[in-house]
Amino acid sequence: MTGFIKKVFCRKGKTASGPSDTNRGTSDQSYKYVVAGAGPAGVTAAETLRQNDPDGSILLLGGEPEAPYSRMAIPYLLVGSIEEEGTHIRHQDGHYENLKIDCRQGRVSQVNPASKTLLLEGGNRIGYDKLCLATGAHPIKPPIPGLDQEGILHCWTLEDARKIIELAHEGADVVLMGAGFIGCIILEALALRKVNLTVIEMGDRMVPRMLDPVAGNMLKSWCANKGVTVHTATKITKVEPHPGDAEDTLLVDLDNGKQIPAHLLVVAAGVKSNLGYLDGAGLEIDQGILVDERLQTSDENIYAIGDVAQAPAFEGEDKVVHAIQTTATDHGRIAALNMSGIAARYNGSLAMNVLDTLGLISVSFGEWNGVEGGDNAVSVDRENNRYIRLEFSGGRLVGAQSVGRTDQVGVLRGLIEGRVPLGDWKEKLKKNPHLVMDAYLACAQR
Repeated sequence: MTGFIKKVFCRKGKTASGPSDTNRGTSDQSYKYVVAGAGPAGVTAAETLRQNDPDGSILLLGGEPEAPYSRMAIPYLLVGSIEEEGTHIRHQDGHYENLKIDCRQGRVSQVNPASKTLLLEGGNRIGYDKLCLATGAHPIKPPIPGLDQEGILHCWTLEDARKIIELAHEGADVVLMGAGFIGCIILEALALRKVNLTVIEMGDRMVPRMLDPVAGNMLKSWCANKGVTVHTATKITKVEPHPGDAEDTLLVDLDNGKQIPAHLLVVAAGVKSNLGYLDGAGLEIDQGILVDERLQTSDENIYAIGDVAQAPAFEGEDKVVHAIQTTATDHGRIAALNMSGIAARYNGSLAMNVLDTLGLISVSFGEWNGVEGGDNAVSVDRENNRYIRLEFSGGRLVGAQSVGRTDQVGVLRGLIEGRVPLGDWKEKLKKNPHLVMDAYLACAQR
């Protein structure tokens, strides 16, 4: 722990350059801007702050002993498409130093808005004028007996990835718990490592929060044809040591009575926003930190972005946590503009998911499962693994799903995000939903 603190606070006791509150005798250092979290949201925020405030002091805190990296790049590392450096968000040597962004390792354990200070694990205290919370999320560990054994990992950090690369060798028996969005990304990486892969999903289909039963089961059939065993509507009840087996060290018990031997179990059972450090801070919190269209919290000096923020949605009045990298970077840019005194408004996050699972593209946008009082159009071609479902509200397209098509992704997003009036094209699409490109060219260019 001592080495950790020295690494984080090599200038302990000195005040960083730039405007700051001089009445913070309890802080070890003070900055004009502190960004807590060094993922894509936090890095974007720090860079945008520097672009708009050349002189203000900026601290970017990362919670892991790594250069700032993107979790979405980890599957590419698992299959050998990139080295570890390829996961880094910025690749130029000295990038943060050149921008005069103080980039350090440190986890926040407490926020005190009254004194405008952060307490870090290890006891050091940091002062701020404006604070941006980009502390992300953590993987959920279900309450299943035996999940604390060796050989059971989340695929969430670079350290996780290193251990998975070691264990998931060709021919190894691997079980993946969860076939949601993140789970399916991990699925592809594991399958490409040529392991003997079994997927356990408690929902009635794959990716149940992104695809309807037709699309989700089409994806299941595709995976089965690629050699991946997928159990849906199935739960893991217990994990126990495998008796006397040198390779498969685990037995995974299912609620259907089956036992599956495994050398590695990867848990992808969802994520939750990191909120524990905010106990007593007084910020308004629900599933995430509640923020307005400026990404500002209930405290005027604190902003929240990325997977920890519950922000305005694209449609409706409910605020949502959208764990999507494009949403995170949009948050970072908008929050930083407002922190630096430039008024900017966040127009809401559009639910947007694109998956490539062993060569089959599946997408969903917006209100993909329909809205009350709306209507839809559906086309299914199971033989060729092609599916499209369009959801309408009034004269607009508000949601869509597609499987097996790559040429419609941008068009579907454009029609929904642009709130494009369809006019007579709505009835044409209901008769033939594959005409979305024609509808876009006819309606979006008006």
